[in-house]
Amino acid sequence: MPNIIFDSRKVKALECLKYLANFANKDDAFVDLLWNELVSDEELMNEFMYYVDNHTFRDTYKISGYGLTDLYFFNMRNVEIKQDIGKNYGDCNKEALALDTFMTMAFMKKEPEKYVKWLEAGSGMDRFYD
Repeated sequence: MPNIIFDSRKVKALECLKYLANFANKDDAFVDLLWNELVSDEELMNEFMYYVDNHTFRDTYKISGYGLTDLYFFNMRNVEIKQDIGKNYGDCNKEALALDTFMTMAFMKKEPEKYVKWLEAGSGMDRFYD
C-alpha cells in the first residue's frame, strides 16, 4: 500500500475559512474563490494559517513592499469612506475585513501595479478611476 501524506492543517484552514466566512456574511462563491487562491499560493496559505492560529497577521508576505496589514488598513479606509463615517466603529466586521484582505493580496499578486497605484493614491474614492 502506498504511503498517503495528508496535510490536516489545510483541512483546518478550510473549516476555519468557512466558519469565518459565515460569520462575515460571505457567500460560498467568495469562499471557493479565496480557497482556490490560498491553495495555489503557499505563502498566502501560510499567512492564513497563522491568522487562524493567532487572529493577527504575521505580515511576512509582501508584494511590492506591501503586506497584509497595509492592505487591511487600505480596506478598512475604503469601508469607512463608503459608510462616510471616517472612523472604525464597533459595528465594523473585522472578520470580513480580514477575509477581504486575503482576497486583495491574492489579486494584488496578479496585478501589483494596479494595487500599488491605489495604495499610493491616498484617500478618496476617485483614486479607483483612471
